[in-house]
Amino acid sequence: MYESQIPDHLDGAINATGVRVDVLNVLGAGDAFMSGLLRGYLNDESWQQACDYANACGALVVSRHGCAPAMPSKEELDDYLSRAESVARPDLDTKLNHLHRVTTRDKSWGHLCILAFDHRSQFEQMAQDAGVSVSRISPLKQLILNAYQESVDELGLQGQAGLLCDSTYGQAALNQATGKGWWIGRPIELPSSRPLELEHGNIGSQLVSWPQEHLVKCLVFYHPDDEPELRLEQEKTLEEVYLACCQSGHELLLEVILPKDLPQDETNYIAAIERFYGLGIKPDWWKLPALTASSWSQLERVIENQDPHCHGVVLLGLDAPQEQLIEGFANARASSLVKGFAVGRTIFGDASRAWLAGTIDDEALRVKSN
Repeated sequence: MYESQIPDHLDGAINATGVRVDVLNVLGAGDAFMSGLLRGYLNDESWQQACDYANACGALVVSRHGCAPAMPSKEELDDYLSRAESVARPDLDTKLNHLHRVTTRDKSWGHLCILAFDHRSQFEQMAQDAGVSVSRISPLKQLILNAYQESVDELGLQGQAGLLCDSTYGQAALNQATGKGWWIGRPIELPSSRPLELEHGNIGSQLVSWPQEHLVKCLVFYHPDDEPELRLEQEKTLEEVYLACCQSGHELLLEVILPKDLPQDETNYIAAIERFYGLGIKPDWWKLPALTASSWSQLERVIENQDPHCHGVVLLGLDAPQEQLIEGFANARASSLVKGFAVGRTIFGDASRAWLAGTIDDEALRVKSN
């Protein structure tokens, strides 16, 4: 690069050393180079620095399959430049891939009010108790969604609205909610499975048909004191789920519940989350039960240290009484980590049982679930 008159020899120019990468794709190299150069130029940095940005941007894009989606973010680019000589294959570098995944998200979330009605076995039990077919569950979920929509409209919750709903009985509800700009999570686990099993088989083949806006929600009954064989089996499944989400671009919500037959001390939640991070599993969201204020503070430190780009935590309800939920919400208020709640049966459980039993009609269900 020449700042003024072109000299007679190349040594008089500004020379920026390139970086070596394995080239997987040449599309977008020029655009990437120019974006890096403009970063330096528009920030009044030196031409030498601008050229370093440019070379690194081009190298990252050609080292990946894709064009515009392969463009690095500022944080990702800076990390690469800090250690480019040791990263011959950026496409295989775990840290770079994670930074690319989490710093190129197209949406961030504030407070969330999530309606959780992704239950399957619980609704099946309700239907059995009422003596009706499970075919009644799908229209019930549609009615629950309609009641929630009314609440969103009445309370002005657009931008904070979300739902957890399954495809087994709630596909129609999922279809209706998609495209509204809501936070939408879908479960993949076989209900109550321990060791963890996936309800509809291979996770990769499932995600191919999912809208990109749907989050993968995976519930695991896990305890740090689990028998080694059980623990390792569950961890292997979670690793596969996480890697599939990284490949597909879907965000992952990991829900952790301690098995009832093992110690329930809150420190076990902290230990479980530290274990998952140690395995390289970095979910975009956590879903956890209510904790004490001190445990939230401890968890904040863990997540900030391991993955500061994590969206945060949503509280689960577990069909708890409203008074207990209120207490849990109060403990979580001081934590910037907690983004909201995902509550379900506490709101619509009794009304759903009555509707399935035929003791209330659609309108009464709407009122009681609203």
